[in-house]
Amino acid sequence: MNWKIEEAQQKFSEVIDAAVAEPQLIYNQDKVVAAVVEIEIFQEFLAWQQQQYQPSLADAFTQLRQLCAEENYTIEIPDRQDRFNPFVDSSYCSSASTYFSNAKHS
Repeated sequence: MNWKIEEAQQKFSEVIDAAVAEPQLIYNQDKVVAAVVEIEIFQEFLAWQQQQYQPSLADAFTQLRQLCAEENYTIEIPDRQDRFNPFVDSSYCSSASTYFSNAKHS
């Protein structure tokens, strides 16, 4: 059954009783703002939601930081080293620009 928010406030015990039979939708200006459902349906939803959760990479790093803190372990990160980058290397760029300029004139 659908309820306007004001009516649901006035007849709250009726809303709760009716939720045993079917979900009760509460509207505020033609927009659903709440649903009252029996506890078993809500618990099933929570179980389903928990199954859908997949930890992210950020979650994995958070767990790693916590483990390192608990074990008093420090991760040593080596200094960064530059590596060959063909997009920045000047000899590659000049030969590529020569190639593309010759290809335009062909």
